[in-house]
Amino acid sequence: MQKRFIKGIKILITIYLLGGMALYFLQDYILFHPISLKRNLRFDFSEPHTDITIPVNDKDTISLVDFHPKGKENKGVVLYFHGNKKNISWYTKYIPYFTRHGYQVLMIDYPGFGKSRGKLTEEKLYNWALQVYKVAHKRFSADSIIIYGKSMGTGIAAQLASIRDCKRLILETPYYDFPSVVSHYLPFYPVKWMLHYQLPTSDYIQLVSAPITIFHGTKDWVVSYRNTLRLEKYLKPGDEVITIPKGHHNNLYKYDLTVNKLDSILSL
Repeated sequence: MQKRFIKGIKILITIYLLGGMALYFLQDYILFHPISLKRNLRFDFSEPHTDITIPVNDKDTISLVDFHPKGKENKGVVLYFHGNKKNISWYTKYIPYFTRHGYQVLMIDYPGFGKSRGKLTEEKLYNWALQVYKVAHKRFSADSIIIYGKSMGTGIAAQLASIRDCKRLILETPYYDFPSVVSHYLPFYPVKWMLHYQLPTSDYIQLVSAPITIFHGTKDWVVSYRNTLRLEKYLKPGDEVITIPKGHHNNLYKYDLTVNKLDSILSL
């Protein structure tokens, strides 16, 4: 009996160690699910748009798309930082919610996503976001720039808004930080010390002077609503949390509460 017990413990320890090694060495494959595209591909979106390519160095190239409002005077620009899967093409369905109010939308693909090239690092995510801001700021003043983050993009958006002025920061399904998301699924690992990515949204929103609006569903099984509850204590007077009862991670725009609130923000 004792030998079998010891053998069982050894097996569990081995599984634990192997799982930890997989998380540490394969975390980019676990956390991110990009789809790469050929560099010479021309996007064929229904919304009026312009492809923009920014060479950073011999290895890194930023790909972003500038979506234009149809037949309307530009009211401003939305810098949209998307989630952790596929590429810009997957998120274009959200563009009309902004362009119909006269806003341009600049949407970037992260390193390895779409036509963007380079090795993904947290520092590079911040640096590339800043490059997008600089592109927007050449045409628009800070009070006409809205920074929007969805899921993975919320930490990037919050960091950018903490170092650059903007009209508003909007976060859809934000996380407290990256370790809090991973530890929800792997509570037995010290993920804070194992991950190469921290993206501490909680730290950044405390430094944002612009108004902040958060959208989150109570039935979000990817980034739990508890993340927003933890972030809420760092919000300043005038910031707001829009709770979508029974809302999931990727269906918040199916709810009138989300769309109507966004419409009111973009109408200001």
